Amino acid sequence: MTAAGLQALWSHWLRNKLQLFTLIAGLALATALWTGVQAVNVEARASYDAAAATLDEGRYDQLVPRAGSTIPLATYVALRRAGWQVSPVVEGELDGIRVIGLDPLTSPGGMGPVSLGPEQELGDVLGGATVFADAQTASRIAREGLRVTENPDIAPGTALADISTAQELLGQPGISRLIIAPIQPLGRPPLDTLAPDLTLRAAQGGSDIGRLTDSFHLNLTAFGLLSFAVGIFIVHGAIGLAFEQRRAMVRTLRAVGMPLSRLIALLALEITALALVAGALGVVLGYLVAATLLPDVAATLRGLYGAEVSNQLQLRPEWWLSGLAIALVGAALAASGALWQIARMPLLASGGARAWAMASGKARAWQIVGAVALLSGAALLALFGEGLIAGFALLGCLLIGAALALPMVLDRVLTLAARTTRAVKWQWFWADTRQQLRGLSLALMALLLAMAANVGVSTMVSSFRTTFVGFLDQRLAAELYVSTAATDAARLEAFALERAREVMPILSVDTTAAGLPAELYGARIGDTYRENWTFLDASPAPWDRVAAGEALLINEQLARRAGLWVGDPLALSADLTLPIAGVFGDYGNPIGQVIISEPLFATLHPGERPTRFGLRTDDPDALRRALVETFGLPAENIIDQAGIKAFSLGVFERTFTVTAALNVLTLSVAGFAILMSLLTLSAMRVPQLAPVWALGLTRREMGRLELIRALILASLTALLALPLGLALAWVLLAVVNVQAFGWKLPMFLFPLDYARLGLFALLAAALAALWPAWRLARTPPSDLLKVFANER
Repeated sequence: MTAAGLQALWSHWLRNKLQLFTLIAGLALATALWTGVQAVNVEARASYDAAAATLDEGRYDQLVPRAGSTIPLATYVALRRAGWQVSPVVEGELDGIRVIGLDPLTSPGGMGPVSLGPEQELGDVLGGATVFADAQTASRIAREGLRVTENPDIAPGTALADISTAQELLGQPGISRLIIAPIQPLGRPPLDTLAPDLTLRAAQGGSDIGRLTDSFHLNLTAFGLLSFAVGIFIVHGAIGLAFEQRRAMVRTLRAVGMPLSRLIALLALEITALALVAGALGVVLGYLVAATLLPDVAATLRGLYGAEVSNQLQLRPEWWLSGLAIALVGAALAASGALWQIARMPLLASGGARAWAMASGKARAWQIVGAVALLSGAALLALFGEGLIAGFALLGCLLIGAALALPMVLDRVLTLAARTTRAVKWQWFWADTRQQLRGLSLALMALLLAMAANVGVSTMVSSFRTTFVGFLDQRLAAELYVSTAATDAARLEAFALERAREVMPILSVDTTAAGLPAELYGARIGDTYRENWTFLDASPAPWDRVAAGEALLINEQLARRAGLWVGDPLALSADLTLPIAGVFGDYGNPIGQVIISEPLFATLHPGERPTRFGLRTDDPDALRRALVETFGLPAENIIDQAGIKAFSLGVFERTFTVTAALNVLTLSVAGFAILMSLLTLSAMRVPQLAPVWALGLTRREMGRLELIRALILASLTALLALPLGLALAWVLLAVVNVQAFGWKLPMFLFPLDYARLGLFALLAAALAALWPAWRLARTPPSDLLKVFANER
């Protein structure tokens, strides 16, 4: 009987191949979007782990300079002689490659991920100018006299070497940081007396980059889940229709003696088999999606956080197993309602449409309760929730609650429309639309979520772009930016002072502020800063206080991460602490910034000299010619304001390529959901349309009404998606963005973009309805007449 039951169940799919395609394609698309996002996340985290292994980040305490970027060799020697078990690390950049030098004799982790082969001796590494890198980086760092060894365990874009080799490559005699061994002798002198300019950075248990980018990957995962949810609506609709069409088959199988438990087990086995097939197809599609998106994700992480991520996707079990698992879970969720209804209905009731409708009515009641509960939870989270998790919980409650409420809202609108019409044809049209709403509700929910996500994300991105352009206009006030060698810097500055209206040297060093990595800038305070810079918050006359050396400025990222604001003190060194005079927006910067006056910077870092300058002038072309022809500065060392702005905007546009691609994919899946629902329903509606045709409504007119119906429902859904999308944008800008990136953005509205998106949604609905409407208009009269030849 089991074999006969399986054959009977499978015969349904053989007779309804379009439904089978809908089920497999919907689940495969949902799985593909989820798997693609997870593949990107796993590959990025693998790169972070490789970077952490290279430097032993997070495993050991470290000593870092309070200010500046290097530790004098004398300080390291003093610590070692005093009994401190520390190991030096040199770090710098060479031609875009991160070069790290370790001392394998004193480092607690040896050479990190590098294990010497049988043909390599430690002495060869110590004195043999050997560098370890992955295959892609090895080809970029090749130098004459340098032995490069490929090692796949090294982080992408990173080269690992002995400390002396790294210092020679970088031309850097100092030490970047000191790793503290876990076992230390007793009775060591305190750090404050031996090295007051150093500060202890405690072990964090993971990579700094990995923790910093967690919010970005959480954003991607949330988008992947949203895309998966949109696809699951297709699957739920296909499974629900298939179970409803097999009501008579279920009744017959139970009547001939098949136990209910075995029937449910066979149905579950059928869904599992289909889910595995669709999941495998989705994993393959997800691999293609991830391989396409990975280069842009790598560029995003490099631009936002300075994290190096491999551009090559590897087939890792973490993401393809999660793809198969999510396909099984999604199919189980989509089928659980139908299986529950079969299990709860009496033996002979399952064949009746009324019994099935009553069982579905209870589900709709629970749907209303769930919608009210989720929307109420979203309101409470908006008022009282704090943090990134609360922000994503708010997004989830808002989107799912609105999706669940959509059918009820549309039903009320259609009821109101029916009451306002008197023509018989249109009364039938509105009543028939309400009847179809049940079959189309899942596809319309998918369209609502897709459109709301598009409105929300596009509003966030466009608001960011508007703010970012204004920020660039503020920060890139100089008409020309020039750079030169350190030996020519003083002569260039003197030359520019005679010809430019204002010369602004660009002075900066890497430092630590409030225990966080930061950049310290020395600014020559003049009219440009006073006239162009705006602050999120500031004390009276902030630039005057900074120029006098009495205060400093910090960016929003540092302020939020360190819990600082205007008026709070911030230590610049062991013996210098200044109050914060202002907090400025610094969009796109992954770390903190501190600005002090040029004289104070020279006092703290007397060895630093500017090699880059911003020049204010009324005639940029004349000044450029003078710099090239008279001073002899190479033309490539001069960049105008427009060039830097165009480059920055190019980086910005690529940063959001991933979200734009996911938006398009999600909207496409929603359009596919409408198409499949309409095609499936069109075959079931012949008995309902035959009486209308017999009363005089032509087939062509019925097809036209089908098209109008789809456009009306899509229009109503688009109107409801707009406020939902704007609410989503507010959460992204005011909650998620602050926690994820460290800055808060103003929210702007873009009516033309919303109108364009609405037209795209209507076009997608029209294209989806065109084929079913055409099929209805071409339905043979004999098929319509057969309805009256059989008792329904």
